[in-house]
Amino acid sequence: MSRHADAAPHSTGTPDRHPGKDTEDARTAVTVFVALGANLVIALAKLAGGLFAGSPALLSEAAHSVADSLNELFLLASLKRSNRAPDSRHPFGYGKERYFWSLLAAVGIFVMGGCFSFFQGIEALRSDHSETRTGYLVGLAVLAVALVAEGSSLIRALVQVRGQARRSGRSMREAVRTADDPALRTVLAEDSTACFGVLVAMAGMGLHMITGEVRWEAWASMIIGALLVFVAYQLAKESRGQIIGEAADPALRRALRRFLEEQPEIDTVTTLLTMRLGTRSTLVAARTDLVGGLDSEEVEEVLVRLKSAIRAQWPIADQVFLDVTDASPNDRERARRERRQLDETVAAGGEEPGTRQQEDAE
Repeated sequence: MSRHADAAPHSTGTPDRHPGKDTEDARTAVTVFVALGANLVIALAKLAGGLFAGSPALLSEAAHSVADSLNELFLLASLKRSNRAPDSRHPFGYGKERYFWSLLAAVGIFVMGGCFSFFQGIEALRSDHSETRTGYLVGLAVLAVALVAEGSSLIRALVQVRGQARRSGRSMREAVRTADDPALRTVLAEDSTACFGVLVAMAGMGLHMITGEVRWEAWASMIIGALLVFVAYQLAKESRGQIIGEAADPALRRALRRFLEEQPEIDTVTTLLTMRLGTRSTLVAARTDLVGGLDSEEVEEVLVRLKSAIRAQWPIADQVFLDVTDASPNDRERARRERRQLDETVAAGGEEPGTRQQEDAE
């Protein structure tokens, strides 16, 4: 039980800029611009080829590229708007703007890409359309060019992820799986899906040309639609979770809890809450029971020192609130249970207390 004067919760000031993260944002912007340029050129080529060849699969791919182009504009808006400074209406900043615009991008993939592809496939099944050999060859040539362009954009995104992996000491696979930036994650999803979709469209057109049966292209179009719907759902689910408010990753939470519990002035950390406010910002709120014998001035000094230490060790934790409370037996038991759960979660995930989230912010 604490034996000290009451103290009000303490917080940090406004978040600092992270030069390293600004550089990463610039890299992401270049990646998005490359994807936008590729998709605009590809969309026009696919549309022209699809109209010339009368290919539902090619028209589906054109819709896919148009949707991707609009989504890149959403992502560019997210990069700009999420970096605005905090103000009186948004004291924690605009970091979550990035998740909102990524959600709109996911909706665009679903509506303009997935639904249109299904429509083209169903329409093709109802028709007995057949194209000349020249039309097929034109369509396949357009898709081949599209594959090169989409592949180039995908390689650019993967190069950025590889750089992140090298700087954080992670494997390439782990860096792709845990990419925090929704803009980069969306470009990766779009470009990888586009490359696979082009291959499916080429297979459908080729089988249509060989067999004379349009159903092959129709099924290719619907496979592309199903793929786009799945990707849109996954991206929307990620964005939804971040907009609602997700906790920091378990390794960061465990590291913060251990740091506080190791302080000689702290008897028990009764509650530790975190929430990601953006790709460069995390809120940390903790209730602590201090050891006895501290007066109000000493409590003040302890809280200020702890806040500064947290900010120094974890710059991404830029909003820190510390509250002093008296821990009950139930509070202590809950704290022990939460500590065990965090240890088990981190052990199961194989993450170390350096934390992916902190590494990406540096």
